Amino acid sequence: MAFWNRAPVDRSFPKDDRGSGSFDDYKYDLLPSNARTTVRLANSAPCQEELQRIVDSGEAELETAISRRSIEEERTDAPMDIRLFSGSRVTGVVGTIPRGLEPVIDEALGRLDRAGKKARIPASVQRTKSGWRVDLLIGQTR
Repeated sequence: MAFWNRAPVDRSFPKDDRGSGSFDDYKYDLLPSNARTTVRLANSAPCQEELQRIVDSGEAELETAISRRSIEEERTDAPMDIRLFSGSRVTGVVGTIPRGLEPVIDEALGRLDRAGKKARIPASVQRTKSGWRVDLLIGQTR
């Protein structure tokens, strides 16, 4: 892995809550290289109650409830907060996109929009030793 392919490490979050993802998992046009490519959200530790409610609801199909970043958000480098569609309701914030990986998410949303599909990225909630974490199944947007 080349050093320029790594997303910058955001040290403002604890090590077990920084999220994960790598540009090595994408082709030059930010297309996921395979269907198993995921991005783990950062800053999910404060959202444990909301994630527990999602898990308790038993909803199997989760999708993101976000839109592409506006010019103003790009200019101020605002973090991308993620909410999920759980059944017919929108959850509270469940995490943020790890710093540096915002273009990957933005391109996935654009790709879904151009294909005429809903601009929603499939997601799953995973249990880790540090609590509940959210994985965006970005490879399924290919």
